[in-house]
Amino acid sequence: MKKIIFVLTSIIATYVLNAQVKTPQSSPNSTLSQVVGLTDVMINYSRPSAKGRTIFGDLVPFGKLWRTGANANSTVSFSEDVLINGATLKKGKYAIFTTPKADMWEVVFYTDTDNWGTPEEWNANKVAVVTNVDPIGLGNNVETLTISINNITNDSATLDISWEKTMVSVKFIVPTQKAAMASIEKTLAGPTAGDYFSSAQYLLQSNGDMNKALEYINKATAMTKPGAEVPFWYLRQKSLIQAKLNDKSGAIATAKLSLAAAEKAKNDDYVKMNNDSIKEWSKK
Repeated sequence: MKKIIFVLTSIIATYVLNAQVKTPQSSPNSTLSQVVGLTDVMINYSRPSAKGRTIFGDLVPFGKLWRTGANANSTVSFSEDVLINGATLKKGKYAIFTTPKADMWEVVFYTDTDNWGTPEEWNANKVAVVTNVDPIGLGNNVETLTISINNITNDSATLDISWEKTMVSVKFIVPTQKAAMASIEKTLAGPTAGDYFSSAQYLLQSNGDMNKALEYINKATAMTKPGAEVPFWYLRQKSLIQAKLNDKSGAIATAKLSLAAAEKAKNDDYVKMNNDSIKEWSKK
């Protein structure tokens, strides 16, 4: 009987420990993902509601650094460098801090994003960009803090912070033309040696068209810079393709080239693989 009671007690204790009470968060978390031109922008923040309180100048005092949200840092990340009021904000993730005032807000992008609220010790070296913006009075009341990306064009957008009857808007410029031209030039320049190698490797591994695979690997090796050695792993793939095409003599000759290059690079794995293959393909 005591054993049964002990087992039941253990089960109940385990259940209680594992049980989790779920209640609504007073400031629920929100994540926003937006593409501006060719730049990915992501915002993560907690959203407090006014609930009848006076916000700016009271709950959020004027002239004091504000976390710009609730709980952990409100953050924004950019996949490319952007310009804010002429200053470059490097691609990456930043905490958003603000100092609201009646006639002007200071908006700070801070590199340390792991604070709960504002940093205990402010470090000016962690300020990536700071900009001043004029607050905009709203005709309607915004009950819940909202950070959003608006006024989107190919080259810019605004990061808008709205709550109660106030909004501030920070314009940022994205390098769409630069990124687009880089993509165009890369595409029009044609496939790289790595592209041909990957294509040949895929056809080999998927038992595809071996003649096409040989064509691709030959193009990859031909694109080696003058004076540079053909990578031993390229030669290894070529030898395997030749073997698949039953060109054993060609496969052995290529494997020997790969072997020599692997020995020079002191890559024992490729040395062994080439030796094993040469031995196998040399059998009559």
